[in-house]
Amino acid sequence: MPAELPIQQKLSLKQARRLALAAQGFNGRQRPATIKASHVTQLIERLGVLQIDSVNALVRSHYLPLYSRLGNYPQKLLDDAAWSQGRQRKLFEYWGHEASLLPVDLYPLMRWRMQRAAQGEGIYQQLATFGREQRPTIARVLQAVRDQGALGAGSLSTRQERAGPWWDWSAEKLALEWLFAAGEVTVAGRRGFERLYDLPERVLPDAIIHHPVLDEGQAQRGLLLHAVGALGVGTEKDIRDYFRQDPAPARAGLAALVEEGRINVVQVQGWKQTAYALPELSVPRKVATSALLSPFDSLIWERARTERLFDFHYRLEIYTPAHKRVYGYYVLPFLYNERIAARIDLRAERAAGRLAVHAVHEEQSGLDEEGMHALALNLRQLANWLGLPDVLINCQRTSAARLREAFVASGFDHL
Repeated sequence: MPAELPIQQKLSLKQARRLALAAQGFNGRQRPATIKASHVTQLIERLGVLQIDSVNALVRSHYLPLYSRLGNYPQKLLDDAAWSQGRQRKLFEYWGHEASLLPVDLYPLMRWRMQRAAQGEGIYQQLATFGREQRPTIARVLQAVRDQGALGAGSLSTRQERAGPWWDWSAEKLALEWLFAAGEVTVAGRRGFERLYDLPERVLPDAIIHHPVLDEGQAQRGLLLHAVGALGVGTEKDIRDYFRQDPAPARAGLAALVEEGRINVVQVQGWKQTAYALPELSVPRKVATSALLSPFDSLIWERARTERLFDFHYRLEIYTPAHKRVYGYYVLPFLYNERIAARIDLRAERAAGRLAVHAVHEEQSGLDEEGMHALALNLRQLANWLGLPDVLINCQRTSAARLREAFVASGFDHL
């Protein structure tokens, strides 16, 4: 984006933070007493994407962002929106921000990515090579899906021995993943966490399947505009990272959107980079909320932006050797009002029926008494949502001692 573009709006850091929180569904309002399907779909339409991850230390990651914003919602509402058949289908799986659930209305904006994948572009090199060299296998697997309907890779595999690379994927699984990337199959449902693949026309609404084809520029601009709305305010890198778009087309798309008056150029206090926001900004006076955040929450997944907004340095330590971890295996940031005030290492110990708090780390500014009580309430409510009767505070840090006191003062049991 040319540096000489005039600044159209100026925001303090506090305003940017509030704008980002509100755009991401943290508005500080009282949550509905009963969560309905419409609450779930409206929130996902606002966010645009829920990242899927296989780690199940607490709960599958795509369930958590909705919980952080809505509270005690039935997980079945998300399952129905994502994997039900017919009119209830509101979401589809694709490569949005990594593997993701996205509103079906964004399907036409992803066709360019599918077309690129079919040409071996924008996908893992091994999968691109497989797509070029294993056309007979791909054709055989696609015909099986046409003939038999929704299938998992296990029901197609003819392999007798372990394959080795690619997570030990069979040739059939590789074929299905190539077809999925190319848009020739989509995910009809899941068996446990295993994908079941079917033809898009048997899964998605007719209006989506027959939507007029958009050229790549239109589609990329549509994704950028959605990302700006979902972020509230962001730099070019923040915005293109939301749907994992490439730098050159993102810069061109943002320039076009500015010229059309659909986004504004913004200066945020303390940010070196130019930022962008929708013209019709509505910055809340305050955002009084508290929530435990998934490591894969769209509020914080762009780590540099998280540091700029919240002065919070965050790295996932799942793949770090245990003796080198600083904070823990599965650490959830704790959002308290307009700060990320602590990080909590949590585990759902389902066999024991308890939510285990393995570490409590306050940030430098810490949690006051009210904040610690809010953390205790969040942990108790999270355990309830997960169907875990007990909370075990398995940490000897001073912060954990304060948390125990907050549990007692709030009348919550803990181990």
